[in-house]
Amino acid sequence: MQHLVLCWGCIFEEMEEKLRAYRWAAMVGCVLFISGCVKSPNPVVQEPERTTAKLHIPTAFPSPDFPEDNAFDDVRWALGKALFFDERLSLDGALSCGSCHLPERAFAAPEAVTPGAFGVVGDRNSSTLTNVAYQPHFMSEGGVPTLEMQVLVPLQEVSEMAHNIVTVCEELAADYEGQARAAYGRSLDPFVMTRALALFERSLLSGSSTWDQWQAGSLVADAVVRGSDLFGAAGLGCDRCHAPPMFTTYGFANNGLDAVSVDPGRWRITGSPQDSGAFKIPTLRNVGFTPPYMHDGRFQDLDEVLDHYASGGAGHAQQDAGLAAFALSEQQRADLKSFLLALNDSAFVNDERWTH
Repeated sequence: MQHLVLCWGCIFEEMEEKLRAYRWAAMVGCVLFISGCVKSPNPVVQEPERTTAKLHIPTAFPSPDFPEDNAFDDVRWALGKALFFDERLSLDGALSCGSCHLPERAFAAPEAVTPGAFGVVGDRNSSTLTNVAYQPHFMSEGGVPTLEMQVLVPLQEVSEMAHNIVTVCEELAADYEGQARAAYGRSLDPFVMTRALALFERSLLSGSSTWDQWQAGSLVADAVVRGSDLFGAAGLGCDRCHAPPMFTTYGFANNGLDAVSVDPGRWRITGSPQDSGAFKIPTLRNVGFTPPYMHDGRFQDLDEVLDHYASGGAGHAQQDAGLAAFALSEQQRADLKSFLLALNDSAFVNDERWTH
């Protein structure tokens, strides 16, 4: 135990120094310590068959980058899936990761802000996990650099799961003993939980939309083609921020939601006033499955989103310079919506792999 305490101190100090720029430094430092320092005994176990049948990479997509200590295999995926849909991860035993990231909603939620444990409500919309494997940073402000680290944030956030990763692993260890040892060669602990959940989330790859089929040579409706022209650089220039094929640049922008920031956004990570009201640019893939929209879920449908951008924004001092008012005819609006809905991937939201 004394050695464990000493290990805590040295690793926590090191991680706090490395992540000083993030406001979640203490939280992330904890997960790094717990994930890498606390180790379970490692008795010899029979090595399970290492297959990768559960990972379906779309033809036009690169292979996701899996960390060296978290290479993909189906045994780990099954553990991650079981944990993702386990409601005991929340302190009140009522919410799982899948409660706020519903497969039928492209792993988003229908509420503007989904209530957390004990009904506590936060201030952020549950964003889609579509193609999260390719994101370079996580949370709306981009303050967490890996999926393994990100797992700790909702698990311990008081307005989400409100639990403690050490405690929840202790509570569930017996039930997951066999799966955890088969997957990672150790009992369920914070290392195993963060890795398994992150690995499962990296398998949420969507690349079979109508737009993808069109790019592969299939015919699409004329409205989709016209909408694509409107969306692109020769039209409204939406692709400047929502660049195909992922339909995001993974950058950050203040999109003029408010004249004065109600939520500081990325400013609270960087400390720079120029980042006031800036949030991570979301993917538009599966956008038809993921209303409501914006970081706070204020817009209920695509028409409200288009109305906002057509207005040119609220005129925030740090508003993206590329925003400008525009007018669309009824036909143009219908065409643009047809294009956006062509980014829906029905095969993804209905995939039997997500059934639980």
